[in-house]
Amino acid sequence: MSRVRLCGEDELEVGAVRRFEAAGTAIALARCEGGYHAVIDNCSHEDYPLSEGDVWPDLCEIECLRHGSTFSLLDGEPQSLPATRPVTVFPVSVEDGGVFVELP
Repeated sequence: MSRVRLCGEDELEVGAVRRFEAAGTAIALARCEGGYHAVIDNCSHEDYPLSEGDVWPDLCEIECLRHGSTFSLLDGEPQSLPATRPVTVFPVSVEDGGVFVELP
């Protein structure tokens, strides 16, 4: 596992999502009411960046802008069609004012 700093703790507001490139991996980092969550920045239904979509912070879900599928930011499972496969979720930690992700 590789630990990578993505941003400062105060750089992302609740309900926001931002794309990061780390170790050759595109990551969508979102902030929900319960904290930060990171998923692969690619919808499992069709090759489209999840970071272009909306975050529903109260449900801790992200919506793919292209076809409207939503995914849980907690476990990556699709919450609506047309997506049927989960997206990869990465562990996130907040330390010393920074947001870090663990990559395989």
